Amino acid sequence: MEAPPTTVTVSRTFSQRLSATPRGARLARHLAVAQLHAWGGVFASAEVVDKVSVIVAELAANAVTHGRVPGRDFELRVTLVTGSVRVEVTDTRAERPPAPGAVPPPGPLDDGGRGLLLVDALADRWEVLDRDRADAPGKTVRAEVDLPLRRRRPASSGDALGKTVS
Repeated sequence: MEAPPTTVTVSRTFSQRLSATPRGARLARHLAVAQLHAWGGVFASAEVVDKVSVIVAELAANAVTHGRVPGRDFELRVTLVTGSVRVEVTDTRAERPPAPGAVPPPGPLDDGGRGLLLVDALADRWEVLDRDRADAPGKTVRAEVDLPLRRRRPASSGDALGKTVS
């Protein structure tokens, strides 16, 4: 039996095309962190910012290293959706990375191969999607980090509403 579809509400989106270079990958991480801080609130909590920072760094590095097509950029999109921060990195190479749960561990002396393992460990969900444009090849790697739940204190006898505690 399939779960019923859930409604996702998008409240804010940041999108930027960047050069498929190490400098572009580094800039993607800085821009994502700056945007989370600009949005403020629970989006700028240390836990969320740290996870999103590493996920963006790894996905952007993969786009530059494995998804690069000469003369083509990659795109970073950070979106606030219901209960989470969604990170999407789109490149123009059609080859797909391993699916979530199927990422092989690297050998102990391998120089690389740990990026998607980090994404798998830090993201609450992630997936690889075909690019949504028929006129351009490529893929999008999407990862989501759930926002920390806000706890509510029980209402005191003189206070009809509970106070929100961060």
